[in-house]
Amino acid sequence: MITITAIIRSKKGQEETLKTALLEVAQYVNKNEPDTVSFYISQDLGDATVFTTYERFASKAAMDTHNGSTAVQLFFDKARPILDGEVILVTAREISQKYS
Repeated sequence: MITITAIIRSKKGQEETLKTALLEVAQYVNKNEPDTVSFYISQDLGDATVFTTYERFASKAAMDTHNGSTAVQLFFDKARPILDGEVILVTAREISQKYS
């Protein structure tokens, strides 16, 4: 499993705009990306400007499809002006998981 963890910070006062943009990506993923195994979005409990995504892909091809999607491009078009700093991305190979 290939994963991406992204840490994304909005400018103060732009939290809802960034949240909405992230949720639009999630909606697209749910409808159009069967090989994106999971796509989680979290908002920091102590700092509402900080969001994290955790994305799991069945293959590198699935990750590339996601990253090249219209939804991701539209997200960055909306988010770029309201970001506070660079998006931090960690791309990794999952080595452990817990199943319910």
